Amino acid sequence: MRTPFAAVACAASLVFPALAFAQPQAPRQPAPAIAAHRTDAPIRIDGKLDEAIYQTTAPVSGFVQQEPDEYQPATEKTEAWIFFDDRNVYVSARCWESHPERRVANEMRRDTTQLRQNDTFAVLFDTFHDKRNGYLFYANAIGGMSDSQITDEGPPNNDWNTLWYVRTGDFDGGWVIEMAIPFKSLRYQPGRDQTWGINLRRVVRWKNEWSYLAQVPRALTTFRGILKVSSAGTLTGLQAPASGRAIEVKPYVLTGVSTDTTVVPKVSGHGRLNVGGDVKYAITQSLVADLTVKTDFAQVEVDEQQVNLTRFNLFFPEKREFFLEGAGIFAFAGRASAGLAAGSGDTPYLFFTRHIGLDGGSEVPLNAGGRVAGKAAGFTLGALNVETGNEPAVGETAANFTVLRAKRDIFRRSSIGGMYTHRTSTTGKVGANDGFGVDASFGFYQNIRIDTYLASTRSTGRVGDDTSYRGFLDYNADKYGV
Repeated sequence: MRTPFAAVACAASLVFPALAFAQPQAPRQPAPAIAAHRTDAPIRIDGKLDEAIYQTTAPVSGFVQQEPDEYQPATEKTEAWIFFDDRNVYVSARCWESHPERRVANEMRRDTTQLRQNDTFAVLFDTFHDKRNGYLFYANAIGGMSDSQITDEGPPNNDWNTLWYVRTGDFDGGWVIEMAIPFKSLRYQPGRDQTWGINLRRVVRWKNEWSYLAQVPRALTTFRGILKVSSAGTLTGLQAPASGRAIEVKPYVLTGVSTDTTVVPKVSGHGRLNVGGDVKYAITQSLVADLTVKTDFAQVEVDEQQVNLTRFNLFFPEKREFFLEGAGIFAFAGRASAGLAAGSGDTPYLFFTRHIGLDGGSEVPLNAGGRVAGKAAGFTLGALNVETGNEPAVGETAANFTVLRAKRDIFRRSSIGGMYTHRTSTTGKVGANDGFGVDASFGFYQNIRIDTYLASTRSTGRVGDDTSYRGFLDYNADKYGV
């Protein structure tokens, strides 16, 4: 892997405010603290809100706008509840509407970006309460759903999917939603008593009104407002179930018989048998190990078709499940290993998972692999080792890939980390390759961000300067930007 040289860059632009009279802005309020309530009676996820606990528990309300009138009270009333039991966290809401006939709800495809063009309700959980990482769940008024992981307030990993349940329904004044999110679907800090970050979002699309429980500045685009984890409120009173050694096993058996009389020599009744599987093991509530043997990617979503009319290579994101959970941990200098649209365009990839098991669009067998990702001892850690097999059709021989990543959170919204990658030599290509680098990100106040990195790669048999470095300053405010 050869990393191109990148000079230190600092793009700056100055945007002047429009000469117009603006509505007086309401003062910014501190992030709210809300309580989760234990329920001893089961809650049916049916979109009806007819259990007695909804009558005896006061709802959370007081949403404020991000758009169109920053920090003004929402024009459509929203009432929400947070419950939990020994298995699930429940998020429910009653969304009042002044004109139900104008509701926009026409998407059922999971994780589609078009879902954001519907009337939706969303919840963000910052399960480590670190003000930078979280899980996002949202759905529209007819049950179309989306889930994603957020790392360092960056673009969400929409290809990550977990197990959760949602149902919606109508009432005389609008629509309701009920979510059940199992504790086992989340990673969180150890201990029974939990304190999480939380934000709730309501979108009334026909009004283009985006409102939040915890205020989000309009300087952020509407789609990215929920990603501002540092603006989230605080969820208290939550009690997680006793920590167990959760394990998930996904075996597979693939067999078949083929006959081909067009080849020489002819093939008649040739049988094959493939056996393999994946194992996910929770070492702790916040550290997870994944193992794979003779991996089968037959159920992976196909890449979207693209037409390339430029001289640049096409870009396809990672969709294979083994590489997706915690993909943001392996992000270097804002570039996620799974190909999320993170970081600035001229930041190189020190590690990109689609270089493993794929060569020129052809599949290379993945014999075995293991990865550990999560948080431990105050660090965000990631380790990956994968062994690929021979594939004579594309001239690929067996290779081993190793990646080590460590990052330490510092201050309120800053971090510093390091990364090392290794790829063994293969026939017909330059020899073994090593990549290493350090990166840092500093966030100050609400709108100032500084990113920097220094990285280098070395390949056996190749001579040249393979060093890359960069500094980037971003000030993104409502009136001025630099």
